[in-house]
Amino acid sequence: MLTAHFVFHGALNDFLPRQLKEAHIPYTFAPHQSVKHLIEALGVPHVEVGQVRVDGHPVDSATRLPEGCQVDVYPLEQESLTDEETHFILDNHLGKLAAALRMLGFDTLYRNDYQDDELAATAAAEQRILLTRDRRLLMRKAIPRGYCIRQDDPREQIRAVLQHYNLHRQVHPFQRCLRCNHPLRPVTKAQVMERLEPLTKLYFDEFSICPACNQVYWKGSHYEHMQRMINQLASPGMDDFGDGENTPDPTLC
Repeated sequence: MLTAHFVFHGALNDFLPRQLKEAHIPYTFAPHQSVKHLIEALGVPHVEVGQVRVDGHPVDSATRLPEGCQVDVYPLEQESLTDEETHFILDNHLGKLAAALRMLGFDTLYRNDYQDDELAATAAAEQRILLTRDRRLLMRKAIPRGYCIRQDDPREQIRAVLQHYNLHRQVHPFQRCLRCNHPLRPVTKAQVMERLEPLTKLYFDEFSICPACNQVYWKGSHYEHMQRMINQLASPGMDDFGDGENTPDPTLC
């Protein structure tokens, strides 16, 4: 057996018990184990690791460590995604975050009955970024990219995702169905007239519909609040966007 000393930097300390944060952690391991396996054995998912240095030299995740080395592990700080890469899948505990991402225009898969195997398989097959509260799920080899949501408040969750992936310039609000994620298409008032309440018929003229689930959308009573929230979310550095009482619901009516 061999021993190495690990030091985790920055946000990776979120995954460590208090007594090990920013500490030199001695760890005993078998010679055949890779640095990736050792990092995850200490509780840190590989998808959140940016760079690993062994005695000051950068190494890849498959590296086998020598006796007595120091391993510095740095976080993946901020990722910038192209539009082609901006596809998410969320675990069962992040329904409000899923609705917020859809409201902002991001392709976001979510169901409240996803099993871990299905989440991992879909993320791998469709090259989606997995957002989850479960760091053990992020340790699955099949997961190509992912991020562990630390925050409990949905407002803080969406702020963290936008910042981590540098998404502020890619916000295109009210383009997707909040219920099923499908892109919306505009319709005339006449096409949906029979589905509207009397006051909606009287006061609103612009409508969209989801071709998948047939949900109708218009700029109703929640729209101004949601628009203010979006404007603040889309501006890096904004620290407050309301009281959080009106998280996105499945309609814009």
